[in-house]
This record gives sequence, structure tokens and C-alpha cells, in this order.
Amino acid sequence: MADIRIHQLHKAFAEFTAVRDSSFNVNDGEFFCLLGPSGCGKTTTLRMIAGLELPTSGQIFLGGEDVTTKRASARDIAFVFQMFALYPHMTVRQNIAFPLVSQGMPRAQINARVAEAAKTLRIESLLGKSVSGLTSGDRQRVALGRAIVRQPLAFMMDEPLGALDAEFRELMCQELRSLHDRLGATTVYVTHDQREAMSMADKIAIMNQGVIEQLGAPQEIYERPTSVFVADFMGSPAMNFIPTTTALARGATSLAIGPAQAGLPAVTDAVSERPLLYGVRPEHIRLADDASLRAEVMGVEYLGNCQVVTLATAAGVTVRAKVDVQARAKRGDHVGMLCDAAQVTLFDAASGRAIRTARDETPVGVAASRRALHG
Repeated sequence: MADIRIHQLHKAFAEFTAVRDSSFNVNDGEFFCLLGPSGCGKTTTLRMIAGLELPTSGQIFLGGEDVTTKRASARDIAFVFQMFALYPHMTVRQNIAFPLVSQGMPRAQINARVAEAAKTLRIESLLGKSVSGLTSGDRQRVALGRAIVRQPLAFMMDEPLGALDAEFRELMCQELRSLHDRLGATTVYVTHDQREAMSMADKIAIMNQGVIEQLGAPQEIYERPTSVFVADFMGSPAMNFIPTTTALARGATSLAIGPAQAGLPAVTDAVSERPLLYGVRPEHIRLADDASLRAEVMGVEYLGNCQVVTLATAAGVTVRAKVDVQARAKRGDHVGMLCDAAQVTLFDAASGRAIRTARDETPVGVAASRRALHG
């Protein structure tokens, strides 16, 4: 396997820019996710790495070698597509073996590799069957087998679970990650589904309009979003954004939201005279009768292990809180909202960028441990 290095990668189609000066590294053996909404440039980036698209400018290094202008066939990369792309008239064995047959590999070596791939994917019993009669999940395994059998330097996967139903997609996420760990493969995986990325990735690059908004480990991105876009895209329900009515002064411990005060972590070097957004995730809000920030309950969604309460503040902002199932709230109630100040992120309302606070000085693992300790 090999590392991948992308330097100032740019792709324009006439007047439309699909990818704008992206740079990132994928370490050897890493599971790397390109995550973002449709049209953000993630698939175009993947296709350029694989050699299916040539960049307008920039460089692509695979295992230290500059492969920017090399054809896909010369890059030793296996590509797994969303729509399987299997040959319906062939058996499972023939589909998996096809890349090796095309290379003219000796039959004995082909049989050994096919058997090894089938064992890895637990599809030995399917080798003699036609792919046309297989379930979607088994077809995806065959498509993976055809990629694995080549023993490439890296795997490129373009939303390979997109055609599966939600329950089976969750199971395949676990299997894909387990497969990755067994192979020790370098994998670049494209998805628009944040749950897939969070459950499988070692590192995530979130893309928006051709630009990488944030790059980091799943927990880091979730807990320390660098922009409103990232904070809104990650999480279900998404982060709440409440406009504040006072400036941010050095050393401030609270901000005005209408007539109420909302707490925040002790500020270090953050000062702002511009309008701010008070960002707080639903799980960091609890209902408290004595809280100064008031809201009306507009709806309650019972999820078994928690409730998602939709609230309307006096300023007309809709907020969603994920609270304990024992919390009493029903439509029409007027309640207080208490936000966990240690988990608040402030954003510049105009630029959408995060404002630096003392929370940025706390290691992610420490923050996670604190939440586990205090529930």
C-alpha cells in the first residue's frame, strides 16, 4: 500500500470550477473520507486521484511518485463504483477474476487470488453463481472482491453503499471498516452521508463548493467545527445557531441573546465587535425552569433513548434540544433552556467562520472524558 499526497489540485470545466486548489495527505493504510453534499467536488477529486479525470492544475503523488499525468491503468489503483458495474452474464468467480484475466496472469495464480478474496469477503459459496440473481449486498461484495483481487496500492470508493437500504448500509459500514483493517489498505472513500464517514473514517475532509472546509479526525470535526457549514452538516439534528445581541469582549463569560444571558467558555484571544452566532449542539441543551433563556415547545419527537424537543425562542429562532426521555415537555409549554457553556462554539455571522475561545485549548480526548464523567 502507499500514501497519497494532493497538492493544490484544481479542476475547472469551462467557467465552472469543480475543485479549487485542494491540498491534503492520505497516510499509508488510512481510511480517508471525502464528505459533502452533491456537487461539492468530492467525486471529481476522487476521479482525479484515480486518473479518470486530469486536473487543470496541481499535483498528485502516489507512494512518492508524481502520477498527475499518468493514465488510470498506470496508477495501480482499484476503483469501486456505486452501481456495482458487474458483468451479468458471468459468474461471481469470473467477475472477480476478470481484472487478472485481462492482465494475462497465469490461471493458477488467478484461482489462488480469487479464493483468497472470496474468503476475505465470506462469499466462497457464491463463486459458482451468476451475479444476476444476487442480492444488492452480495453484488457489492463481488464488486469489492474484484477490486481486492488486484492487490492495488490504494482503493478508491465512490459512494459504494448508496444503492443499499438504510439497515443494510449500516451493516456494510461495519464490514467495510473490518475489511479495511484486515487488508491494511489505503482507502479514499466518497460519501454524502455523515454517518458513514463518522463510523468508518480515520480522517475526514469536508468539501463545499469545490473547497475543503475542514480536515481532521471525526471527533475533532464534530466537536470543533471551523465554520457554520461544517457545524450544520455534521450532526443529526444539526447544531443550533442563535444570533447574539452583544459584542464579544475579552474575558467575557456570557453573551446576550435578547433579554437573556447565555454562558460561554472563558475567552482567551477572541474579541469581536461584529454580529455573532451562538452555536450549540442539541445534546448540549437541557430544559431548566430557572434558566433565563426562554422558549415555547413546538414539538416533541420520542426516539426511545432520548427526546428531540423543538423550541421557538422569543427572538423567533427555532432550536432543537436532545433531552432525556424523563424530561417533561409538551407542545405549548414555556420552558427554560440551559446550554452547556463548555461546548459552545461562536461563529462570525458574516463570514461563517468559528471564533477562537478557550474551548480550543482543551484536547478533544479530555473534552470527551469530561462529558462521559458528567453525562
